[in-house]
Amino acid sequence: MRIEKLAVIGGGAWGTALAQVAATGDREVLLWALEDDVVNAVNKIHQNPIYLKDIPLSKSIRATQRFSDLREVDAWLVVTPAQHMRAVLSRSPCPGMPLVLCSKGIEEKSGQLLHHVAKEVCPESPVAVLSGPTFAHEVAKGLPTAVTLACEDAALAEALRERIALPTFRAYLSDDVAGAEVGGAIKNVLAIACGIVEGKALGQNARAALIARGFAEMLRFGEALGARAETLAGLSGLGDLVLTCSSTASRNFSLGKAIGEGRPASELMADRKTVAEGAHTAPVLDALAREKNIEMPIVAAVASLLRGDVSVDDALESLMSRPPKPEVA
Repeated sequence: MRIEKLAVIGGGAWGTALAQVAATGDREVLLWALEDDVVNAVNKIHQNPIYLKDIPLSKSIRATQRFSDLREVDAWLVVTPAQHMRAVLSRSPCPGMPLVLCSKGIEEKSGQLLHHVAKEVCPESPVAVLSGPTFAHEVAKGLPTAVTLACEDAALAEALRERIALPTFRAYLSDDVAGAEVGGAIKNVLAIACGIVEGKALGQNARAALIARGFAEMLRFGEALGARAETLAGLSGLGDLVLTCSSTASRNFSLGKAIGEGRPASELMADRKTVAEGAHTAPVLDALAREKNIEMPIVAAVASLLRGDVSVDDALESLMSRPPKPEVA
């Protein structure tokens, strides 16, 4: 199996960065974007000033708004916001097209991981998941990055890795698709919590404790869904968790920081041009955890805050007053 020409579905920062990776060596890449301004800018000035400012893009990236153009490629890298993936894939003119899911989240209306959504909408398509600690601007600049590429089809996984891997973009293969997805979805919610800790100026000790206890929640949820612990301890789980819980370059962390500083969550989410997926994932993740009787107090606290059920101070008090127990429990 050989994969040559790729399409990237989604012209945001991460989609544009992945197009830049795929275009290294002047390899042709098709970038599908919804916005006229993005398509025009990529094609005319070879930049995406709306979502990825001040980064020159390869001239071998061609942007389009036409789904019919997507028939010309060997695989899609799907980088739409998680809550829009079903609608975008339902427009696919390419039955059986290999899909690499590069977004992170859980579909709100169904409670499904995104690879289940993709298989439901495109049952003939083989599905892979690309996830890991990746800030788009660093990837686009060619800074060193490592990711997990999870796929049950070993031949497809190897063909995809050969196509996208670079000395500065290292892909580690896995067959644990659920594990790669769970880590990417849950870390967004935990990053909001860490941002709140930063906004409240609670210190580095508190943030480190929250990351560790949040990782325990990730393990509990992932294992209940059949994910392997070693996947969650890798790039797509712990690696991504550490990155997004430590920097305002993370949309989810910056959202939490603003909440911690006293701004209402509803106001912040209404003002945002880019999507903080953790805000969509938190309520459905909390509901799934309750349904499956999985203890996830940090996730529950974030969900309650985003719904406006509790204040930041009340949520923190609730977490800190939980009965003590053994660390492994």
